[in-house]
Amino acid sequence: MIFSKMKTVLLAASITIMAISMISFPQESFEASIRGLNMWWEIVFPSLLPFFIVSEMLIGFGVVKFIGVLLEPLMRPLFRVPGVGGFVWAMGMATGFPSGANLTARLRKEGQLTRIEAERLVSFTNSSNPLFIFGAVSVGFFYNPNLGIILALSHYLGNFTVGLIMRFYGKQEKTKGSRKNKLSIRAAFSALHQTRINEKRPIGKLLGDAVVSSVQTLLMIGGFIILFSVVNKLLFLLHITSFFAWLVSAFFHIIQLPDALSIPFIAGIFEITLGSQMTSQVQNTDLMHQTMAVSFILGFSGFSVQAQVASILANTDIRFKPFFAARIMHGFSAALIAMILWNPLYEKFFNHGKPSNAIPVFMQQDFEWWERALRTCIQYGPLMTIAVLIFYIGLLFKKGLPH
Repeated sequence: MIFSKMKTVLLAASITIMAISMISFPQESFEASIRGLNMWWEIVFPSLLPFFIVSEMLIGFGVVKFIGVLLEPLMRPLFRVPGVGGFVWAMGMATGFPSGANLTARLRKEGQLTRIEAERLVSFTNSSNPLFIFGAVSVGFFYNPNLGIILALSHYLGNFTVGLIMRFYGKQEKTKGSRKNKLSIRAAFSALHQTRINEKRPIGKLLGDAVVSSVQTLLMIGGFIILFSVVNKLLFLLHITSFFAWLVSAFFHIIQLPDALSIPFIAGIFEITLGSQMTSQVQNTDLMHQTMAVSFILGFSGFSVQAQVASILANTDIRFKPFFAARIMHGFSAALIAMILWNPLYEKFFNHGKPSNAIPVFMQQDFEWWERALRTCIQYGPLMTIAVLIFYIGLLFKKGLPH
């Protein structure tokens, strides 16, 4: 009872301080809000919407079930999740936050995952997409496209490591179907056909529902992005960020990281974009240390992304605590992998003027297209966002607004 009352007082005091701060710093709050809005409607909405809609359609037509049966022999031994987790994992890496949580919640509602399996799956299927890592962070912030190789490898290998660790979570749970480890194309096609037969909605209705569900999720995501953009700015103005940075600097001193990274690190704990940008602007700092800090920030995902995931999981019985623990593990593992890969990969191939034939084949590519993709999103993203929102409003009117 005492803890509950203390929690009530803490929450009430926090939101009151936030409201007073917004009144005290109206201009700064407005600018932070605009910054969050621009990021949402220029990049997040247009980049995630097509994948969200296609994912809903793939689930409805049974393609995900088909993939799940095929990937069962891989996903069960590695991560102790059903084969459909392979689809969620791939989509999470391709589209970024919070696609993994959204798809996991969807599959949990359909009964394709147990609660423990869903908690394992959501812990390692939420990741930053390649467009953000290469386009925004590497090219946009550091002006160094080659750095994206280290950041991407550390980020995705870190997520893979988290998945291997989380397979031991809920070990006492009996895993159904764990012995069915043989690849069966026939069984996969059978599952595909049965799922399509069970789907009673016509294609038009399925597509409309996919659009409505996807836009509603993205509107929620946009609200969190704007909110945490403002919160991050207010924390900085109230010198709360500086206070926590002072505490973090003591830890950085122990692990021999420069104190100058402490404030960007705290900013990244709340919001990854601002934290990554501030880290890239730190002067007289070793690039490896900056890369390790950004790797942790991307792995931890920031409270902004975690709040988005918590909101999505709240509609299911999936608990948030395992996801939060996994984000801490992802942050540390990504930073450690970045440090391990730095000398044999970045220093060897990118930092000493090595000839192009010294670079592995998978790295011999033009990274400028990531920058072009990012600029295209910024240029045409707002038009797409407005067009889809108008279409979404039309669908709501067609269905009939709730009274």
